[in-house]
Amino acid sequence: MCFYQGGVILGPSVLGRNSRFANTLFPLRSVMVLETMANVGLLYFLFLVGVEMDISVIRRTGKKALAIAIAGMVLPFIIGACFSFILHKKDETMTQGTFILFLGVALSVTAFPVLARILAELKLINTEIGRIALSSALVNDMSAWILLALAIALAENHATSLASLWVILSSTAFVAFCILIVRPAVSWMIRRTPEGESFSEFHICLVLTGVMLSGFITDAIGTHSVFGAFVFGLVIPNGPLGVTLIEKLEDFVSGLLLPLFFAISGLKTDVTSITSVGTWGFLMLIIVLACAGKVAGTLLVCIYYQMPVHEGITLGLLMNTKGLVEMIILNVGRDQKVLDDESFAIMVIVAVVMTAIITPIVTSIYKPARKFIPYKRRTIQRLKPDAELRMLVCIHTPRNVPTIINLLEASHPSKRSPLCVYVLHLVELTGRASAMLIVHNTRKSGRPPLNRTQAQSDHIINAFENYEQHAGCVSVQPLTAISPYSTMHEDICNLAEDKRVAFIIIPFHKQQTVDGGMEATNPAFRMINQNVLANAPCSVGIIVDRGLNGSTRLAANQVTHHIAVIFFGGPDDREALTYALRMSDHPGTSLTVLRFISGDDAADTTEQSRGNPNDPRMLTVETDDTMERQLDDDLVNDFRMKTMNDESIVYNEKVVHNGEETVAAIRSMDNVHDLFIVGRGQGMISPLTAGLTDWSECPELGAIGDLLASSDFAATVSVLVVQQYVGMGPNEGVGQPDSPGQPDEQFSNMQNMSRRPPPRGQTVFNT
Repeated sequence: MCFYQGGVILGPSVLGRNSRFANTLFPLRSVMVLETMANVGLLYFLFLVGVEMDISVIRRTGKKALAIAIAGMVLPFIIGACFSFILHKKDETMTQGTFILFLGVALSVTAFPVLARILAELKLINTEIGRIALSSALVNDMSAWILLALAIALAENHATSLASLWVILSSTAFVAFCILIVRPAVSWMIRRTPEGESFSEFHICLVLTGVMLSGFITDAIGTHSVFGAFVFGLVIPNGPLGVTLIEKLEDFVSGLLLPLFFAISGLKTDVTSITSVGTWGFLMLIIVLACAGKVAGTLLVCIYYQMPVHEGITLGLLMNTKGLVEMIILNVGRDQKVLDDESFAIMVIVAVVMTAIITPIVTSIYKPARKFIPYKRRTIQRLKPDAELRMLVCIHTPRNVPTIINLLEASHPSKRSPLCVYVLHLVELTGRASAMLIVHNTRKSGRPPLNRTQAQSDHIINAFENYEQHAGCVSVQPLTAISPYSTMHEDICNLAEDKRVAFIIIPFHKQQTVDGGMEATNPAFRMINQNVLANAPCSVGIIVDRGLNGSTRLAANQVTHHIAVIFFGGPDDREALTYALRMSDHPGTSLTVLRFISGDDAADTTEQSRGNPNDPRMLTVETDDTMERQLDDDLVNDFRMKTMNDESIVYNEKVVHNGEETVAAIRSMDNVHDLFIVGRGQGMISPLTAGLTDWSECPELGAIGDLLASSDFAATVSVLVVQQYVGMGPNEGVGQPDSPGQPDEQFSNMQNMSRRPPPRGQTVFNT
């Protein structure tokens, strides 16, 4: 709409009032060229809209959406018919019936493409109200095009009704020709192209020429040229040809030609033609009544179907979305002399204002109540030994798949504690597509992928389904999230909440090169990771992929891994150790735990033990740190008790005094490991890592994770950096249906949960 506003400013409403300026900047010959280009762009845009529309959706539309679409059209149409008697001037040659039809269609139409974009921005596209709104808008859009064709037929031949009937019959014959002749011909052309190969330039040119011919035919018949292009797009079968046409045309048409149409519409709009104050009041009355008509009609249907009133009002407001479709209707009406300059200006302003106010109003009145029941098992540490572990793994490209599958396999799914994995393929939202979350059903249709994104999704789905079939006690649910990178973390976090996930695994934004270095694949991936770490409703792990393939195959579904855990203390390290303990149950996994202890803190502990135990200063300083140390010691002691007889598990302690000694100790570890698991250590202040954060390339990995993932680290080992979820507040975890818990357990959980982790000062470990 910004191009339209620019056109209004350059047009007769503002700067164009100066005739010298208007004649210099927009002489008649240049305006004709611009209008021609705008009309060509409009023709191909409506063709693309037709290609993207799936007529089968209308057949599958439920009664509720159909009723909302009809009710949302009838009342505004009646309001438009009433106002047409006031707006229509008696001296015009246009009949009252034709004027009623144009005005009614202009007020009752809903712009499907614009509505899809608004729903995507408001994150409502996957909700029930979003699906109903899109289905209703699709029916509304189709009905509007039929009524517009009828209105144009009547406008072209207002003198004789027989000529109008001839136009209607000819248009019907054209539609039948497209369905019975053109569609089979295009299908034959698609079958002639081998699977996996691109369409020839000749075939593409043939289709694009068909768009121009269809526009010419319908214009010659007596309807508008855009009607022919739209119908021609509708008969293109859904599949690879449609995707190819969209990829070739969309950027050029939407980015260059279509803005010219909005600019030309702005140049035609003369706000000064609305002369009297009464006309402006009349304009406001039309806006309010037309909007209220759609809301009232939609609300009545929603009440009949026992939907909440606020959802009915929201649906009605969403159905008021105007856009390109109404602009086309108004421009056609102006060209056909149905609307004069004043009526055109009024209706255009109505369309712009109604579309502009939809998003803020819907945002303010509709707060979707998330069907979310708080759950307690948000971390691996708090998971019961016999409970199902729910994980959400995020995939950017098929390259992430092998390491993720090996990590899942090493997580030791068993009958006692099975694994439920939600695989989320992250795809950037581009073009006019709507953000959506696609749940993939297991399908063996044999159809070729429509584009590169779907081919990647199919590859990822097949890999995980194959893993599910060969690995026991694992259930896999593949999904695809399509949204802008800036809001993709919301899809990840919302899905994790909905599925009550305990652990999210996301790939690191860098990948290993041939020479062993690390290079960034996409800067946006790092932003997604940072946002997920900040907003996740459960624990998070960032996997730095350096080929976690397993050194030796033990069986068809087993690998051997050598895992190392570096433990300093704190919630993140405790979560990392708990996950490693689960992995150590796998028969092919050997585990080494290296716990770092501060020599200075050990000395301080000895001195404090000799001091006055009743000194209140000691109690104040030690309260938070003591709690953290006690939690660390309890977990480590429990770990050692469970694994004391397991020869595949090695536990070592290392006393160090500063960051340099810590780095030297890590570098001296054996190179037999293929996975390091470390805590992120967010908020931890310790002399053991002093100075390491000063040179961090990726602070989101923490001091130790960044060290292990850096290119100058000698060992090229995969790294899993873990952040434990630390809670939302003291009342969370009480009374969960899925995990009742005992009162003493709930009290313990309430003590441990707070929005921010407790201050982590210099930690003291008991040996």
